Amino acid sequence: MQKKRRHNERLEFLGDAILDAVVADIVFKKFKNQNEGFLTNTRSKIVKRETLDQISGKLGLNRLVISSRGIHSQKNHILGNALEAFIGAVYLDQGYRKTYSFIEKRMISAYIDIDMLAKEEVNFKSKLLEWCQKFKVRLEYRLMENFIDHGNNPVFQSQVLLNDLEAGAGTGYSKKESHQQAAQQALSKIKSDKGFVLEVLNLNAKEDNIVTNSP
Repeated sequence: MQKKRRHNERLEFLGDAILDAVVADIVFKKFKNQNEGFLTNTRSKIVKRETLDQISGKLGLNRLVISSRGIHSQKNHILGNALEAFIGAVYLDQGYRKTYSFIEKRMISAYIDIDMLAKEEVNFKSKLLEWCQKFKVRLEYRLMENFIDHGNNPVFQSQVLLNDLEAGAGTGYSKKESHQQAAQQALSKIKSDKGFVLEVLNLNAKEDNIVTNSP
């Protein structure tokens, strides 16, 4: 009887969580006077899929990955996923301190210029729009509230909807900033919550069925 091949999804889940925690700690300590929005954006740039793909290749994990034939022709970030699984395995085998050291020294110090990366602007709205266009999902931003803070500055709170389902919320000193935060939260939810993604895409199928069967 042929043994079933093991997959790495559970290790990816664990490695993703550990990576987020370690990078958040590193960024928090490095940028002592920056606000939450800056720290969140900088962390997101470090752990984004394209960055993890590149680091994974430089570490040589591409030579260790076993995948289905033709899978490398798809934009599926298999190398980044493999790196997350590797981090999860290191954590289980060596513990948090060793994993922290690996991420800090072998990944970030070796291949990432955090100061340069922090200056780059990531357009989360554009990335979310690309995803929605790819899967034909309706995208809408709604202003939920705006008020004046203690410094007499206007504050905006917005939410983003995917096929009328709430996907994220954001707060900022402009509508653009609040939209960016909401889009970033939505992208994080898309990445981590497969059930939500299926719910959004199933609404597409239901609407297509209604249109097809309408008189």
